[in-house]
Amino acid sequence: MGLERDEVVGMPTGAATIHIERGPVSRFAKGVTDSSPVYQSTEAAREAGFDSIPAPPTFTFAAAHWGTYPEDQPEDPTGGRGNPIRKLMSELMAEGGLVLHGEQEFLYHKPVQIGDTLHQEGKIVDLYSKEAKGKTMTFLVMETVYRDDAGDPVVTERFNLIHRK
Repeated sequence: MGLERDEVVGMPTGAATIHIERGPVSRFAKGVTDSSPVYQSTEAAREAGFDSIPAPPTFTFAAAHWGTYPEDQPEDPTGGRGNPIRKLMSELMAEGGLVLHGEQEFLYHKPVQIGDTLHQEGKIVDLYSKEAKGKTMTFLVMETVYRDDAGDPVVTERFNLIHRK
């Protein structure tokens, strides 16, 4: 592996400010075939104990594709270099092999709801290799934390990409 753990861990993967809006939340729920009325109706959401319509589980993974507006975005923590994941995976792929989407987990500190503004920051938190059946598998682990306006964590995501050579 040409990548060194000490050079990679801690690299920022980006930052964004995301406005959680009803249309994307409702469409996402339909897209993942969740027919619960809590994702479509303010009344149903309030009856279920929410202040507003909540976002379905895993919504934050796709949220940056909706509700981001250029004038609200924070300074790029990568210094304009962009998310390093593409470059790192390209270096691994230069050795041949496959890239797989590995484990992904979501830790919810509180519900994501319509009307929230989330501030997202990501970084690479681990890089390691394992041998399996004579093949080398390199794991690249990213963590993204979504915070509310008060700076409190709302959701923490961890995501693995695996290169199998």
